Amino acid sequence: MDEKFVTVNRNKIRYLEDGKSDRNILLLHGLGGYAERWSNIIPFLAKKFHLYIPDMIGYGQSDKPTADYTPEYFLKFVFDFMDAVGIKNTIMMGTSLGGQIVIECAATQLPTIKKIILISPAGIMRKSTPTLDAYTMAALYPSKEAVKNAYQMMVGPDKQVSEVSIERFITNMSRPNAKMAFLSTLLGLKNAPDIYEKLEKITVPTLLIWGKEDKLIPYEYSQEFVSSINNCKFITMEGCGHSPYVEDPEKLSELVIKFLS
Repeated sequence: MDEKFVTVNRNKIRYLEDGKSDRNILLLHGLGGYAERWSNIIPFLAKKFHLYIPDMIGYGQSDKPTADYTPEYFLKFVFDFMDAVGIKNTIMMGTSLGGQIVIECAATQLPTIKKIILISPAGIMRKSTPTLDAYTMAALYPSKEAVKNAYQMMVGPDKQVSEVSIERFITNMSRPNAKMAFLSTLLGLKNAPDIYEKLEKITVPTLLIWGKEDKLIPYEYSQEFVSSINNCKFITMEGCGHSPYVEDPEKLSELVIKFLS
C-alpha cells in the first residue's frame, strides 16, 4: 500500500492506494473509522482492482475542518476527492456510515459509479443500540478499556480484537477536532432526511452484505434496504458482526470479487 496525501477544497486528505488494475474501487470507512480498517481485505482485492481508500474528511489523519458533517457534506467530499486524485469511474464500497455515503452517491445516478457494495449501511436505523452507545462513549472518552469493549461488542465475544486497531482508534480520536467531527456526524445522520427516496433512485447493480450477528446495526434492518433497492443482491455472512471485512476478510473478498466478475 502507498500512503498519499491530496488537497481537497483546501483540506489535506490522507489516503491509501494499492493495485494496478484499470478497474477502481473506492472504499469508504464507517463512523469513527480510518483507512486501515480495510487492511485485512486489501491484499485480496488489490490483486484484481485498483483501490483508493481515504481517511474521510474529519477522520483519521485527514483534516477536520469546523463544519456540519451531514450526508450531503460527505457526498460532496467524495466527488471532490475523486476529482482530486483523477478517478473517472469507479465501483464504490462502503460500510456503516460509509455505506450510507455510497447510497447518497449512487442516488445521483452519475455514470461515474458502475456498481456499489454496501456492508451493514447506516441510514434507516433511527434509534441507538447498546453497541452504538458503547462505541460513541469510546470515541468521546478513548481509553484502551472502552475501545476494546466497544470493538468486542461489534465483532462478538468469541473473536479477538486487534491491539493495533485499538491503539490506532485512540490515536485518531485524540487528534484535534476529532470528537467534534464525530459528534457532528452523529447529529448530521440523526437530522438527515428520510433515506428511502435515495434508495429508490439507485439504478446500478448493488451488493448488500450483512453480518448475521451485527449488534451495532442489527441484521433485521437489512430487509428494508433489500426491498427498497432495485437490482439488489443480498448476502448474509453467518457468524459475523458489524465488521466482516475485519472478521472474515477472505470470505468477504470472495463475495465481492464474484459480484464484480
